[in-house]
Amino acid sequence: MADRSLDSVPLPLEVRARLAELELELSEGHSCISGPSAMRWHGTTWKTAALCDITQKGYEKKRSKLIGAYLPQPPGLEQSLPPERRTPVTPSSSSRYHRRRSSGSRDERYRSDVHTEAVQAALAKHKERKMAVPMPSKRRSLVVQTSMDAYTPPDTSSGSEDEGSVQGDSQGTPTSSQGSINMEHWISQAIHGSTTSTTSSSSTQSGGSGAAHRLADVMAQTHIENHSAPPDVTTYTSEHSLQIERPQGSTSRAAPKYGNAELMETGDGVPVSSRVSAKIQQLVNTLKRPKRPPLREFFVDDFEELLEVQQPDPNQPKPEGAQMLAMRGEQLGVVTNWPPSLEAALQRWGTISPKAPCLTTMDTNGKPLYILTYGKLWTRSMKVAYNILHKLGTKLEPMVRPGDRVALVYPNNDPAAFMVAFYGCLLAEVVPVPIEVPLTRKDAGSQQIGFLLGSCGVTVALTSDACHKGLPKSPTGEIPQFKGWPKLLWFVTESKHLSKPPRDWFPHIKDANNDTAYIEYKTCKDGSVLGVTVTRIALLTHCQALTQACGYTEAETIVNVLDFKKDVGLWHGIHTSVMNMMHVISIPYSLMKVNPLSWIQKVCQYKAKVACVKSRDMHWALVAHRDQRDINMASLRMLIVADGANPWSISSCDAFLNVFQSKGLRQEVICPCASSPEALTVAIRRPTDDSNQPPGRGVLSMQGLTYGVIRVDSEEKLSVLTVQDVGTVMPGAIMCSVKPDGVPQLCRTDEIGELCVCALATGTSYYGLSGMTKNTFEVFPVTSSGAPISEYPFIRTGLLGFIGPAGLVFVVGKMDGLMVVSGRRHNADDIVATALAVEPMKFVYRGRIAVFSVNVLHDERIVIVAEQRPDSTEEDSFQWMSRVLQAIDGIHQVGVYCLALVPANTLPKTPLGGIHLSETKQLFLEGSLHPCNVLMCPHTCVTNLPKPRQKQPEIGPASVMVGNLVSGKRIAQASGRDLGQIEDNDQARKFLFLSEVLQWRSQTTPDHVLYTLLNSRGTIANSLTCSQLHKRAEKIAVMLMERGHLQDGDHVALVYPPGTDLIAAFYGCLYAGCVPITVRPPHPQNIATTLPTVKMIVEVSRSACLMTTQLICKLLRSREAAAAVDVRSWPPILDTDDLPKKRPSQIYKPSDPETLAYLDFSVSTTGMLAGVKMSHAATSAFCRSIKLQCELYPSREVAICLDPYCGLGFVLWCLCSVYSGHQSILIPPSELEINPALWLLAVSQYKVRDTFCSYSVMELCTKGLGLQTESLKARGLDLSRVRTCVVVAEERPRISLTQSFSKLFKDLGLHPRAVSTSFGCRVNLAICLQGTSGPDPTTVYVDMRALRHDRVRLVERGSPHSLPLMESGKILPGVRIIIANPETKGPLGDSHLGEIWVHSIHNASGYFTIYGDESLQSDHFSSRLSFGDTQTVWARTGYLGFLRRTELTDANGERHDALYVVGALDEAMELRGMRYHPIDIETSVIRAHKSVTECAVFTWTNLLVVVVELEGSEQEALDLVPLVTNVILEEHYLIVGVVVVVDIGVIPINSRGEKQRMHLRDGFLADQLDPIYVAYNM
Repeated sequence: MADRSLDSVPLPLEVRARLAELELELSEGHSCISGPSAMRWHGTTWKTAALCDITQKGYEKKRSKLIGAYLPQPPGLEQSLPPERRTPVTPSSSSRYHRRRSSGSRDERYRSDVHTEAVQAALAKHKERKMAVPMPSKRRSLVVQTSMDAYTPPDTSSGSEDEGSVQGDSQGTPTSSQGSINMEHWISQAIHGSTTSTTSSSSTQSGGSGAAHRLADVMAQTHIENHSAPPDVTTYTSEHSLQIERPQGSTSRAAPKYGNAELMETGDGVPVSSRVSAKIQQLVNTLKRPKRPPLREFFVDDFEELLEVQQPDPNQPKPEGAQMLAMRGEQLGVVTNWPPSLEAALQRWGTISPKAPCLTTMDTNGKPLYILTYGKLWTRSMKVAYNILHKLGTKLEPMVRPGDRVALVYPNNDPAAFMVAFYGCLLAEVVPVPIEVPLTRKDAGSQQIGFLLGSCGVTVALTSDACHKGLPKSPTGEIPQFKGWPKLLWFVTESKHLSKPPRDWFPHIKDANNDTAYIEYKTCKDGSVLGVTVTRIALLTHCQALTQACGYTEAETIVNVLDFKKDVGLWHGIHTSVMNMMHVISIPYSLMKVNPLSWIQKVCQYKAKVACVKSRDMHWALVAHRDQRDINMASLRMLIVADGANPWSISSCDAFLNVFQSKGLRQEVICPCASSPEALTVAIRRPTDDSNQPPGRGVLSMQGLTYGVIRVDSEEKLSVLTVQDVGTVMPGAIMCSVKPDGVPQLCRTDEIGELCVCALATGTSYYGLSGMTKNTFEVFPVTSSGAPISEYPFIRTGLLGFIGPAGLVFVVGKMDGLMVVSGRRHNADDIVATALAVEPMKFVYRGRIAVFSVNVLHDERIVIVAEQRPDSTEEDSFQWMSRVLQAIDGIHQVGVYCLALVPANTLPKTPLGGIHLSETKQLFLEGSLHPCNVLMCPHTCVTNLPKPRQKQPEIGPASVMVGNLVSGKRIAQASGRDLGQIEDNDQARKFLFLSEVLQWRSQTTPDHVLYTLLNSRGTIANSLTCSQLHKRAEKIAVMLMERGHLQDGDHVALVYPPGTDLIAAFYGCLYAGCVPITVRPPHPQNIATTLPTVKMIVEVSRSACLMTTQLICKLLRSREAAAAVDVRSWPPILDTDDLPKKRPSQIYKPSDPETLAYLDFSVSTTGMLAGVKMSHAATSAFCRSIKLQCELYPSREVAICLDPYCGLGFVLWCLCSVYSGHQSILIPPSELEINPALWLLAVSQYKVRDTFCSYSVMELCTKGLGLQTESLKARGLDLSRVRTCVVVAEERPRISLTQSFSKLFKDLGLHPRAVSTSFGCRVNLAICLQGTSGPDPTTVYVDMRALRHDRVRLVERGSPHSLPLMESGKILPGVRIIIANPETKGPLGDSHLGEIWVHSIHNASGYFTIYGDESLQSDHFSSRLSFGDTQTVWARTGYLGFLRRTELTDANGERHDALYVVGALDEAMELRGMRYHPIDIETSVIRAHKSVTECAVFTWTNLLVVVVELEGSEQEALDLVPLVTNVILEEHYLIVGVVVVVDIGVIPINSRGEKQRMHLRDGFLADQLDPIYVAYNM
């Protein structure tokens, strides 16, 4: 942005115009090169060509010239802040530049506090725009209250797999990233609270008034032209945007610098760009809108949702240098008295100077514990060698032969025993494999070590006495086999346990050859462990190269803080030291924990010449050095920094030098080195005597590095990486850098590549893995023309870097830590450093941060996991998280996908206490990390979603007709059998009214039982014969007329529990000429929520009176009821438990079959209460249709386990038996809660052939009886007679539930063909029902992506994105169906998705009432097609589905048309221009984690809200957030806005087992869900 300050300054228009031109000129040219065009190396300049039309400097000059006159100059701020990082001048930032400029001493130029400063500046910049980030809300019980001691001594760890911690813990000490700020400044800063860090905290919204409120605020913040953008934590400021006059107070959201920087989609898919205002953008969009496509394009399947492929940024920097040349190290000068092998060296020193000290070990108080002399090392190693070869196994069958591998298991505080065992193995010519001590059977990563031992064929493990005693043991004293480990013989190598070798036995000492000397283990990025084999000749050559490079001489003293089992610690402290008869002072990790200064004290005490340390050791020493007076480090000639290649080591080195220079430490002593398990030492800075030769460093543009290009920058920039050289190539080695992936082609001089080394002194293979070995150890780099540069193979080091001027090697990262996010490379270590620089001391527990990437939606996404201090508050953690996001965005220009905080000390550890990265990633991915805070930012970093769908312009009838002809499709229509033509002896047909049928049955078959009601014990609660029902109905009719004084046509509400009273009351109403409405009674335990619905139906249906039982009558008038509704306004309530004794004078007979028989009220899943009118004619036709489809006769028995209040459930419960004469066995679903087996036992006991249930009943049986099938079988449960088991539903068939049910009860005789579903809706209560004859229901698989575009595309089972759809039963007789386009009302072709329209004699005749929406609903019952057959009147079901003609034949010989229901139109969600059905998203979420039992989704202001029910501990709640977000991105290409984790049973479900998503939404917005956790994704 042009300076904010310009807004307030009155600039003339022409100046403003000129400024805009200038900005444009710069922005066009600026990206070709970043920063000044010469790189400063001491003594050499490294030129890069300036390619731009206008340089940064030129721009600055011209700009200041233009506006200088108008602008008040702030003191101390030069006008040359680079434009893309220009910060509004806050006091902290101006003083920062002032301080940096004014200090002119030489080493100031290399200040590496740049990182922390950069972070603070980036944050200060963000502070400008106060951001409303909704803070996640969390249930009280979930706020972790640990009272651990926060100030334990510093632990070690970092994000990478090495154990180095970069953080101390005591307040007010420099972090490693804070580099060499002078201490006084630091202390004062710590005391006064750092200005930069405190002022730039982002504004977070705390607790507040509920979820909805907070989110609404965010929505308000990011509102653009009525399109609510998804909330956005990391508000971006774009690089060179034109300043556009905007009304005060409106905020504009700028586009990110990564991803598709041009367009950022808002929630509803309207592209917004920061470069031009939304108005102009709209205009641009209008211009871009395509003209109407030619006709044929309408019929092309254009729904292929292609993920955006990251388009390379045309302005990205590209390498321009010449091709690099391989760099040769100096000659390896073999000195004549160098030993021919390492064993020979040991033999020499052991015999000629046996008293010379070889190794001194320390106890935890820093006192020398033990001194191992060369004589003792020699004799003990011989003893070990003899015992390994001769005392294991038998004489004829020794367990270990030369060349075999043995494990070395020694603790970190016992280097002497390790050294003896290591050399013992060399002398015995067996191959040692040093590994960590397994502490428990489940140690992080120990399983992988076991695989390594297994693959190396290790059967013997050498260990020390103390270690052996400490291993876990079984009760019998055996050491158990560790998980994944081979069976091992543990052999203790203490001298006292070994037998002396005979006088005549002597180890065979020969010159170094190509046999394997030892195997060093290496942990890969994915956690697997490989063994790198090192030959004897490589071992010796490596020692020689190190001796030459480091200038080692005999009897020097070296202090070693590193792990002596591998890497630099092993090479210097165990190998090279013996070659040169040096004295090693070994500092154990446990001592460093107690006393971080111990290594410096030992350097002083022993006047050591060399020390081997890691950055963390220097850092800890800084933290602790204040109480030390007499430190003198003048004896040191070389301080080897083992992790000198790490990006943060430079700050540790600088800070350390700053403090200890006064204690005799010379700058040239610090020698960073780079190493890798495969190539051993890659490069090391040589110790020089010349203190005037300052070390080399590069200040590289972070932006350039992400493209693998070296661009020199100035330290004033925020996003730079300052790197130090790690010296030059090793003696006798050749080094080059090659492209990290693909063909190993040499890099250009200004390109970052993987360093490769060709030398004798390297590993030779991964043990037992020839394929991987070939890719790593046998690389032949080629020139751009493809010619190999050498006949000898090179080895990939796994380090990323370049060779700079004067042959200095620079490392910028590791291949293992590389994360490629939308085509740009980021290094995990760099991101750790940035995160640590954000108030590190206050918040992160001992600097324990892990950074890794996960693959989501075809790109890597960055995840940061940090341990938070035990005493940090919710507010702290949220603030820290939002600031880390801003800092990483500002410095690396990359979005963080997920930031998770875990309680202190809970991340898996490596043996030396670091974070075990791959285990952490594994826990994250499987949802068992148990974070205490999570912030997901998918909106900001997922930039490769498919483009939102643009709706096609409306299609006229002509083109659709042509379309039908073009595609040769038949119009999708189908019908059931014709009711009129079916000849059957249906006696009930001659009656027009059901009341007449009942009277006829009560005369002809008075004692025939129509209804049997069962109780929860399975016994008959009561039953009704034809005459009993008739007589009872008569009495009720009398009561209505006499006590209720009702006229014919009055409405009566029937409030009864499921049973026979309801049936009698219904026919009583028909006899009296009243119109019944069945209403579910209120739940006695839940009156407050259930009674208002009852009251509403009674009022909306205009009931003149209410009939019920005595019990419910009391309930309706109770005190609880009075609290919920106004009980005085009930209509008269009649209690049918007390009926008059007399019969009516006459039974009412309607004058016209089209008059109203009853009203059917139901609440839809979207919360709409709708009552439909059923005429007498429709009711009779409906019953006849079902009778024919299910072949129902008086001799049949049907079991019904359904709620009898609306839809097909009511018809089956109350009407069908009277019409068809069959016996209905009634099972109230509520009784199943007491006895889940009730329904199936009844079906078995009554030998029922046809049964009906709901999804809730089926689910209850599947969940409740899953483990009882054996005991049910024993009780004689037999389902083999069941011919049809129909689930009554108004939704897409739940295929997984019906399949689980079929599988579960298959053992009890249930035929899988028997289970099917029906389909009904408001306009027609049953359109399909499987019935008895006809083909089995078919299942097809459709492409879910096509469905979103309202298309059907059939795919094979198991193909990606496939969704199984089951046919919803057969179309009932008398029903016609057509599929129509819901918008244009045109007919669609076969297998096309559209709205299901139905024409049937049993359609309902209209809505009785729908809250004043009559106009909206009028066409539901009387729609006509816009062309084709425009005469027929259809009813619109409101459901999407399709018809498909199958190869099967119907009972009448026709080809069978299958109807597939996809979902309700009003349930579907419009997102990104596509139509999503909630059930599909919910299915994905339920699969995402074992603890998710139920899920419901809905949208709210263009945000997708996902509510999940958690079964398990509340600690798991936050694990669900990333998993839910991932699965919906992967499978549905949608970004979740809010994830709400709730308890089981919070998602409301209606009696049909359907989720009430709108009720849930209302509850969420009213803050009534009492969620465990609410996460707002950014």
